[in-house]
Amino acid sequence: MAFRSEEAQTEDYLFKIVLIGDSAVGKSNLLARFARDEFYPNSKSTIGVEFQTQKLDIKGKEVKAQIWDTAGQERFRAVTSAYYRGAVGALLVYDISRRLTFENIGRWLNELQTHSDMNVVTILVGNKSDLKDAREVTTAEGKSLAEAQGLFFIETSALDSSNVAVAFQTVVKEIYNILSRKVMQSQELQKKDSGRLANGKTVVLQADENQEAESQAKKGWCCSS
Repeated sequence: MAFRSEEAQTEDYLFKIVLIGDSAVGKSNLLARFARDEFYPNSKSTIGVEFQTQKLDIKGKEVKAQIWDTAGQERFRAVTSAYYRGAVGALLVYDISRRLTFENIGRWLNELQTHSDMNVVTILVGNKSDLKDAREVTTAEGKSLAEAQGLFFIETSALDSSNVAVAFQTVVKEIYNILSRKVMQSQELQKKDSGRLANGKTVVLQADENQEAESQAKKGWCCSS
């Protein structure tokens, strides 16, 4: 869902972004930290789907990110799959202190690709980087997976807020850049089409002039020397 507002005075763009990954990897706290600068140490698993909105300024344009927090628990997956539709960005989150959440990334990525309507700008997020002593997934492993899948990569901590804003901003900025390039390409095509139409009109007009000259010559309106 990438809409541009016709009313230029308010927000210019609205992007739908989804948070996905196993339960308890910290998706809700990432969103809470980014949207409200809050953290809930005893937060429970998200039931169903919640979303928050956050406004960002990207190259002088006001962008509204509508961020959806999809429940990671298996029994809710059938409910949340519909919410992938229209998403143009995604944060694919795992817990660096729980290796199984990292191993499940491939399944979540496949689900995202299956249910989304288009290519989605995706960043792989290794959350809970503050748990250094409990780390089960190295930074190098995260980077390697991201490179193999063509994803952005970052490690974050919702607890101490490190890199949280950067993770969301990276996705929003890339979506905006892609959209801007498409707009520019569309404008270039329109210019080329306009040029072709103009040339076509010139040919038609020239043909009409030749026909008129031939008609006048036949009627004797042009004198020979």
